Amino acid sequence: MPVAIITGASKGLGRALAEALAARGWDLVLDARTAKVLDETSAAVSAYGTRVTALPGDVTDATHRSRLVTAAWQLGGVDLVVSNASALGAEPLVRLDALPLEGLRRALEVNVVAALGLVQEALPLLRASEAGTVITVSSDAAAEAYETWGGYGSSKAALDHLAAVLGEEEPGLRVWAVDPGDMATDLYAAAVPDDDDPRPAPVSVVPAFLRLLDERPAGGRYSAPSLMEGR
Repeated sequence: MPVAIITGASKGLGRALAEALAARGWDLVLDARTAKVLDETSAAVSAYGTRVTALPGDVTDATHRSRLVTAAWQLGGVDLVVSNASALGAEPLVRLDALPLEGLRRALEVNVVAALGLVQEALPLLRASEAGTVITVSSDAAAEAYETWGGYGSSKAALDHLAAVLGEEEPGLRVWAVDPGDMATDLYAAAVPDDDDPRPAPVSVVPAFLRLLDERPAGGRYSAPSLMEGR
């Protein structure tokens, strides 16, 4: 069975992807910071009959990243790394003139540095896979200028560029940056707590990620809504 590492997997898009992959027979290594919630997710995902290893921890910790890759190796290797764990930089979001620099450093550390660190750790196993794949979860804030989204958006723009360069440097892998579009997640609620407009559930964009895995197009940046519309 193929093996995936998914960060930020206890809820939201991470959990939705984990359940979809488990339903397809993937073995999984799941990461999140909150052990109790991650354990609940692991139990639910395990019900699909695949092997699931849940490792609570912080992706900015190099030892934790090493444990994630070791756990995947014990399941058979690494075929897919999904960098989904994200930090906003400020909760709720604020304008750049008020953005705490420590918050920006945290966003860059989680969204960019840790994502690259995990890929570096997993690269030998990804290269050995017949279908080694890296997915970085992006945002429309990486490409568009929205007030108060400067810190988070700049970190995701940096992640997009890392993904693009990784794809050039590792032609044997598929590397996709995926903008999932608007979703009803705890992250968005923390970012803009006063926004009550309804948004789709994360599970609604999972078919876009599955389409990428099924069709394996060239590496690059993709929009989940566009993938689901067939463009």
